[in-house]
Amino acid sequence: MIRYRHLASAALPGQGRPVLLAFVFLAWQLGPLAGQEANVEPIKVITLNRKEPISFEKDIYPILEDKCLSCHAGPVKSGGYDMSTYEGLIKGGKRGPAVQPGRPNDSLLVQLAGRTKQPVMPPVKKGGKDDPLTPEQLALIRLWIEQGARGPSVAITRKREFKLGPIPAGVRPIGALAISPDKSTLVASRGSEIHVYDAATGQFIRALVNPELKDDKGQPMNIAHLDLVQALAYSPDGRFVASGGFQEVILWDVQTGQMRQRFTGFSDRVTALDFSRDGKYLATGGGAPTEEGELRILELPSGKVVFEKRDAHSDTIFGVRFSPDGKLLASGGADKFVKVWEVPAGKFVKSFEGHTHHVMDVGWKGDGKLLASCGADNTVKIWDYEKGEQVRTINAHGKQATRMAFWGNGTQFITISGEGQAKMWNMDNGGQIRTFAAGNDFLYAVAVSPDGALVAVGGQDSIIRIFNGQNGQLIKELRPPEQLASQPAK
Repeated sequence: MIRYRHLASAALPGQGRPVLLAFVFLAWQLGPLAGQEANVEPIKVITLNRKEPISFEKDIYPILEDKCLSCHAGPVKSGGYDMSTYEGLIKGGKRGPAVQPGRPNDSLLVQLAGRTKQPVMPPVKKGGKDDPLTPEQLALIRLWIEQGARGPSVAITRKREFKLGPIPAGVRPIGALAISPDKSTLVASRGSEIHVYDAATGQFIRALVNPELKDDKGQPMNIAHLDLVQALAYSPDGRFVASGGFQEVILWDVQTGQMRQRFTGFSDRVTALDFSRDGKYLATGGGAPTEEGELRILELPSGKVVFEKRDAHSDTIFGVRFSPDGKLLASGGADKFVKVWEVPAGKFVKSFEGHTHHVMDVGWKGDGKLLASCGADNTVKIWDYEKGEQVRTINAHGKQATRMAFWGNGTQFITISGEGQAKMWNMDNGGQIRTFAAGNDFLYAVAVSPDGALVAVGGQDSIIRIFNGQNGQLIKELRPPEQLASQPAK
């Protein structure tokens, strides 16, 4: 199996210094970014004088690692294009197959990377800065496809030194949402930014900004993390929000916008967060795609790591959830497994197998007797925890189910998907209660107020939609802060 590390920067073979990733492949379904309609020169097509076959792991993988994986791996995959596996690379995203083996001229990967079709990739960055593929790199990709686009012959396990570069300004999917326990405040990640809103009025309150992040000129970047923020969690007392980035978790004081604590040392992206109900522990999940699923339990407020296991899953962990009584922690990952661990010791208890694709999220019924998981196989599975058996499978969506959210006694839950829909379900019988029309783009984030009155969803189009949880009616839409002054929220 191909083993990717979705790094923001890495040293290519033969180079003495890291190549800073300033540009990443954008979503297949996105139109041109602002200013991208301007003419860009196609990459010069050259012929390589090469007799030996192209090696995916030696020739193609380094190009993809340095140019693409920052926005096409993990739970937030721009345009639904998952490049963290060879199979996903070939399949493509919303625009259809990316690679046509034997036909480089017909392959979207070549057309967009070669800049003969919009949107060009990597994108032209804000300010006009540009970092296209070189003619040699494009020629390697073309020849690889011409030779049949063969996959890796061995597992790719190399590790490299790297340095994160900023995400392009146009990449701003809603990656995570969190509603305060008193339902007064909504916190949302938008790309590498985190925005705080008044949940009742939709008024933008503030951005959570890491003052230590500065550009190469020493100017503040006004972002929360360098990487896409794919996980948020509100503390039970409503004072703090935890956010996950690349190799770090930050604890923020929501009222002041100040950073209170920063936890580091993670192996890769942190893609899942959850507080225990008593606020004593914070669970984190993440890890490098196809390499490891890293699980941690932090004791608060000290930040002491009471449990850490880098191979809790054999692939990235996308969901973590404490049981209602706080004695257990469920995790779900790209290895298709749901696992349960003791808290705080982290002793493995049992696993649940049945998903045929990534497990994207997990959750518990209020009495702790049933466990639920949603996956990239479009389904939700309900498990009897004590018996360790599957109770039922719900064919929930036409595309991958990306997240789920419970509230109250945990009998009802909401799932979101790549088809732009949110749906409410009854855990006891698997019946669908209602649907929330949330646009027609990929959804990555969902949050529900403790009483179920507010349901917030968001995704690729960067718009947060807040619904009445009782009847499914849209209450308002929250757009990026810079748009609110000229276009009030609906």
